[in-house]
Amino acid sequence: MAPKKWELLITCEHAGNRIPAGLKALFQGRDSLIQSHRGYDIGAIKMAAVFSAKLDAPLFFSKTSRLVCDLNRSLGNPTLFSSVTQPLSQEVKHRILEQHYFPHRRRVESHIETCFQKKACLLHLAVHSFTPVLAGKVRRTDIGLLYDPKRNLEALFCRAWQKQIRLNQHGLSIHLNAPYRGISDGFATYLRKKYPASRYIGIELEVNNRLLDPPLKTDP
Repeated sequence: MAPKKWELLITCEHAGNRIPAGLKALFQGRDSLIQSHRGYDIGAIKMAAVFSAKLDAPLFFSKTSRLVCDLNRSLGNPTLFSSVTQPLSQEVKHRILEQHYFPHRRRVESHIETCFQKKACLLHLAVHSFTPVLAGKVRRTDIGLLYDPKRNLEALFCRAWQKQIRLNQHGLSIHLNAPYRGISDGFATYLRKKYPASRYIGIELEVNNRLLDPPLKTDP
């Protein structure tokens, strides 16, 4: 039997904190919120771009702020819209989804389908960052590798990657399924339900943004 051909895909769902022109009035006076980790994943797009360039992998990202709608949440998740956009009418929220949420997800799924049509398998790396201090609690994780423990290829990949990072980056805390659970709601979790474990590996990389540039920002 011929060995499987694997392709790599990089995504960054929280790449920027752009507020669409039609919603700028709604966010007036909220600059500190927009510039905080609640507005975007600080430093994530820089990491994603490095992975894409070094590994010659396609990169899909969105620079719309997660305060508008969170591209890493499923429809129906209560945090899909932020406290700022949640009170908007269903009509406006539907328009937000059509303009910002669905385009990113459809591009990614279309790329995956194209890979499968070529008989290839796919390793999807979703790049994120997290705030080192949340609700007054210091998080001890430096780098988190999130996966579904029931999917053996994902578990094997993350354990091997953890070992390799530790060999090259002494002193960093490299944790599996921390600071979040790998099976919590997210784009990779959604895609796992759609694609078989033998053909799709979905890994979320979470990096403490104190390690990233620009400097640390915590809760506003």
